[in-house]
Amino acid sequence: MAMKPKIALIVSSTRPTRFADLPTAWIKAQAEARGDMKVEIVDLRDHPLPFFDEVASNAWAPSQNAAAVAWQKKIGEFDGYIFVVAEYNRSITGALKNALDQAYVEWAKKPMGAIAYGSMGGANALGHLQNIGVELQMVPTRNVVRIGGSDFFKVHPGFGGSGNLADIAGSIEPSAKAMLDDVIWWAKATMAARATVTGAAKAAS
Repeated sequence: MAMKPKIALIVSSTRPTRFADLPTAWIKAQAEARGDMKVEIVDLRDHPLPFFDEVASNAWAPSQNAAAVAWQKKIGEFDGYIFVVAEYNRSITGALKNALDQAYVEWAKKPMGAIAYGSMGGANALGHLQNIGVELQMVPTRNVVRIGGSDFFKVHPGFGGSGNLADIAGSIEPSAKAMLDDVIWWAKATMAARATVTGAAKAAS
């Protein structure tokens, strides 16, 4: 039986007052209910990293900082990624940008989906993230989840919202299913492609 793709759910905000825990728990439950993938939360709070200070990306030179090497090892465990995207001043968080920069080889040729939030559904941050993902040779999914506008304020506790994403399920469940469908399709496709390349390399050695 084929192995289930292992997908990291990367929490990009590290603030004590972050909203991220709500969409993280919700999308994790949606993914696990499908039964066709393994999902693990990777919280940037748990992976404190220095500001990028290597001589180059690890595509060109091995990283020297032990924290960066540990981070590379962790994200290298996965077959794809779903980012929980907070929008700060029209872009992604500094913590997420730094975490992305701390690796290259491990991100490459794997899919990336997202659940983004903010007054405009995290649209600007999401666009920046997808551009970065392309440069890192990831495969951004067409479908993503956006929590914005009245839905965002309806569930955000900091703005008097309910704190319960079930209240907006009708708005976000269809896009969540479509995004997860994309992630699993591309995860299986890229897993097969990487296995073929690895097999060919071993045969040639």
